[in-house]
Amino acid sequence: MEVKTSLLDNMIGVGDMVLLEPLNEDSFIENLRKRFDHNEIYTYIGSVVISMNPYRSLSIFTPEKVEEYLPGLDEAYRSLRDQDKDQCILITGESGAGKTEASKLVMSYVAAVCGRGQEVNKVKEQLLQSNPVLEAFGNAKTVRNDNSSRFGKYMDIEFDFKGDPLGGVISNYLLEKSRVCKQPRGERNFHIFYQLLSGASGDTLTKLKLDRDFSKYNYLSLDSATVNGLDDAASFRTVRNAMQIVGFMEDEVQLVLELVAAVLKLGNIEFKPESRVNGFDESRVKDKNDLKEMCELLGIEQSVLERAFSYRTVEAKMEKVSTTLNVAQAYYARDALAKNLYSRLFSWLVTRINESIKAQAKTRHKVMGVLDIYGFEIFEDNSFEQFIINYCNEKLQQIFIELTLREEQEEYVREGIEWTNIEYFNNAIICDLIENNQNGILAMLDEECLRPGTVTDDTFLDKLNTICAEHQHFESRLSKNSKFLTDHSLPHSCFRIQHYAGKVLYRVEGFVDKNNDLLYRDLSQAMYKATHSLMRQLFPEGNPAKVNLKRPLTAGFQFKASVGGLMRNLQTKNPNYIRCIKPNDKKAAHIFTDSLVCHQVRYLGLMENVRVRRAGYAFRQPYEPCLERYKMLCKQTWPHWRGPARDGVEVLLTDCSVPAEEFAYGRSKIFIRNPRTLFTLEERRRACLEDLATLIQKIYRGWKCRTHFLLLKKSQVVVAAWYRRYAQQKKYEKIKSATLVMQSFTRGWKARKILRQLKYEKRCKEAVTTIAAYWHGTQARRELRCLKEEARRKHAVAVIWAYWRGLQVRREYRKFFRANAGKKIYCFIIQRIMQKYFLGLKTTVPSMSPIDNTWSAQPYSFLEGAHTELRRIFHLWRCKKHRGQFTEEKKAVYEEKLEASEIFKNKKALYPSSVSQPFKGDYLEIHKNPKYQKLNSAVEEKVLLADVVNKINRANGKGSPRLFLLTKNNFVLADQKTGQVKASVPLPDLTSVSVSTQSDGFFALKLKEGSASAAKGDFLLNSEHLIEIITKLHRTWTTAADKDQINIDISDEFLVQFKQDKVCVKFIQGGPKNGTSAACKRKNNRLLEVSVPSSP
Repeated sequence: MEVKTSLLDNMIGVGDMVLLEPLNEDSFIENLRKRFDHNEIYTYIGSVVISMNPYRSLSIFTPEKVEEYLPGLDEAYRSLRDQDKDQCILITGESGAGKTEASKLVMSYVAAVCGRGQEVNKVKEQLLQSNPVLEAFGNAKTVRNDNSSRFGKYMDIEFDFKGDPLGGVISNYLLEKSRVCKQPRGERNFHIFYQLLSGASGDTLTKLKLDRDFSKYNYLSLDSATVNGLDDAASFRTVRNAMQIVGFMEDEVQLVLELVAAVLKLGNIEFKPESRVNGFDESRVKDKNDLKEMCELLGIEQSVLERAFSYRTVEAKMEKVSTTLNVAQAYYARDALAKNLYSRLFSWLVTRINESIKAQAKTRHKVMGVLDIYGFEIFEDNSFEQFIINYCNEKLQQIFIELTLREEQEEYVREGIEWTNIEYFNNAIICDLIENNQNGILAMLDEECLRPGTVTDDTFLDKLNTICAEHQHFESRLSKNSKFLTDHSLPHSCFRIQHYAGKVLYRVEGFVDKNNDLLYRDLSQAMYKATHSLMRQLFPEGNPAKVNLKRPLTAGFQFKASVGGLMRNLQTKNPNYIRCIKPNDKKAAHIFTDSLVCHQVRYLGLMENVRVRRAGYAFRQPYEPCLERYKMLCKQTWPHWRGPARDGVEVLLTDCSVPAEEFAYGRSKIFIRNPRTLFTLEERRRACLEDLATLIQKIYRGWKCRTHFLLLKKSQVVVAAWYRRYAQQKKYEKIKSATLVMQSFTRGWKARKILRQLKYEKRCKEAVTTIAAYWHGTQARRELRCLKEEARRKHAVAVIWAYWRGLQVRREYRKFFRANAGKKIYCFIIQRIMQKYFLGLKTTVPSMSPIDNTWSAQPYSFLEGAHTELRRIFHLWRCKKHRGQFTEEKKAVYEEKLEASEIFKNKKALYPSSVSQPFKGDYLEIHKNPKYQKLNSAVEEKVLLADVVNKINRANGKGSPRLFLLTKNNFVLADQKTGQVKASVPLPDLTSVSVSTQSDGFFALKLKEGSASAAKGDFLLNSEHLIEIITKLHRTWTTAADKDQINIDISDEFLVQFKQDKVCVKFIQGGPKNGTSAACKRKNNRLLEVSVPSSP
């Protein structure tokens, strides 16, 4: 990966340490100081980025400035996108050097340079917002860093072919869970505890049974509870918002907060000793209030958890041994539960975030890995956690040295440049001291943890003194490599390792317990029994059905395996390094401590890195950009070179008189050995640029003046053309307006002349018409008067004649008038009364319903016969109309109802209740129900009725459910469960049906003697639909057999043939004791008695 030439422009100090002259430790530190004082916190060694922690916000951290200030990241991203090479960004440095902020800057860079779009923006936002969540649960304040990562994080960001992010996968390494229970002086627990208590609402704290006072919780240190510059309340709101963006549901957030509250409550549980009969002490919980609240949060029975803190069950093959726990063991169990609960919650959070941010597409993705892992730590009291952290940093330093040197060497070989191997310090011997499978410290620690017998931290140290005493990087009081045996800085309970970053003193106290990381099985099983939604996922080993008697893997073994996997993953990608340096120990801005920076430069091997880079050639660049940058130095290459780029560079360097020993030609790049040569080219280029700038200014000013003049000239032509057009348009409009006026006046004069002529002709015509009308009117009136006079005369004659004829008639018929007048008056009155009666019926006629019995009252007695006959005729007519509306199906139903009425009306007490119930027929839906598919196939004819009946057993009078099917020629009895046909009887074999007069559902089907169907005798059945069954049976018999009607015997006592014997069935009043239905009971071999409830 080549250096951006933009580093040479306007730089402060030397932006690339490869170009530093002279190269020594003092000039190296001074260059870093000079750039740091001018807020230039990024310096380069080729492709390696050196990042100084400014301890304050700078303008370069904005998304717009990221790409400008981190060209190394830009090269990595372009190589990923354009060359399809997977990349990894390794961020290393000691605690407080700014690794976490550097990883955030990498994420911001990805968000800044990628494409846009709704889905892409969503993915970028989720990737960015995963940081606040993991920082809240995995970071804490230490003496060296207010936001120190207490876990290792490696994120693979996945890209598509366009370079847009598709998602990511996060891996976490060794959360420092011992911090949950105990923090060193001046340090805090994880941020989330303080953020929850400071930023959660009152209602939320009430639900979680918490109080804002930090002092009420034993797991929270009070001397550093508040940190300057950290707003825990605002951070809590940020975390809640980030969890929502990442994809956490509201109930999931509540579940997580409940577990955090449970950890705080767990720390407040205290124990007291209680003496037992055998003389041993047993632990008991002092105040059960915190235990009760914790159990309510997790949904655990209080007695189960309380017993798990007092007893421990050990299983060995088929045996179980239960022992009591003393107070110290109870406190150990409590802290182990708290650490495991928080650690597993953190792992679940990482898994849940991965589910949200993982790429959805199944195709292969390009990957950029970002490693943000703990920095090298040297504290006053270093324990197992610092040992593991420093081991991881040794591995990273090893891969940095190997990959850097290998990449440099491969580039020279690839470009055909002569190369001599450079000797360098290899820290593999330190890694082997720690991770060797036989004699390594981790292997011996695991062996000591698995050894039977008494195992302590001192026995582990004795084993180290025995095996590692000769190792040159190991020291202890008893080792042969210790030169100061009387030095009290090396106590008996400690050992010292010479790391690449310096000597670190480790106290062995707690090494064995922390490596074992044991959680009693009783506590795991108690957690598994919790009703909290997450507990079974967090403690799967607590499942009683899946008890595993194998000893769990040690913490050291697991971390060694995960680090090995990480190293293998990193070696498959193209590495890019960000080496973070802490400028001072005071965490203050504008302070640069030379000694501290010098120490970090030494153990990071930065000077060696520069020397390796400069051992061959200090600067290299592809031919095309090199020719493009320096082509103005040669007349033959300026302004354009038409041949191959390499030939152009050769002509350029020859023309500039660069000595041949100062450069070499590779296959695709030019290599420059001495930085002075590059600086000389840069000075000459700067001078040429000044001359070119003057020439460009001159040409530009001339071009600008000519352009302005041509623009003015063009504008004048355009303005003149527009003005002439405007003037001619105005002149034309005036001529047009005058012409229109003259035309209008001429047309008006002609129109008025024609109008006067037309009016004169019209008046002449109107005068002639008026004179003719008056004349015709006079003539008509004269003729009318003559006609009227003649009419009056004729009318007078007619009137006189009528009066005369009337007088003659009256004189002739006067003697007959009184005898006929009464009869005619009577007939007239009767006629009027009947007319009024019929007209009244029109308005008082009843409704068209056949059941409407209303009719108007009879007005006169002489109309009684007509009144009754009209009522009958009207009823018959509306019944006919009503029947005309029936469908064939409905007619059949009414015919069945009518037939049932003829059979049972006033004979069977059950009949009235059946009138309102429609006859359904197929009550089992036999054609639709798959349960009766077999039965349906066995019955070939159409099923007219299908119902469940009870077949009465002669032996005990009890009923067995049977399926009763009636077809056109048969009736069938089948088993209700299996659908198997029990009996199929042809209708001609049926002789009669017997029923009682009461409200029961019993009926007997009597068969023809001697027929095959009568082999087992008659059937005595009971059904809720008796009326319908017998009606359909009667109707089907009549239709199918074309015979007389079947005999239906309605009696309270009848005989039934069972095989060879006849049994009397007798019905009596008085219901059974239980229920309201009829019950059949056997009295003797010849009598079955049916008790029927009395009708209400």
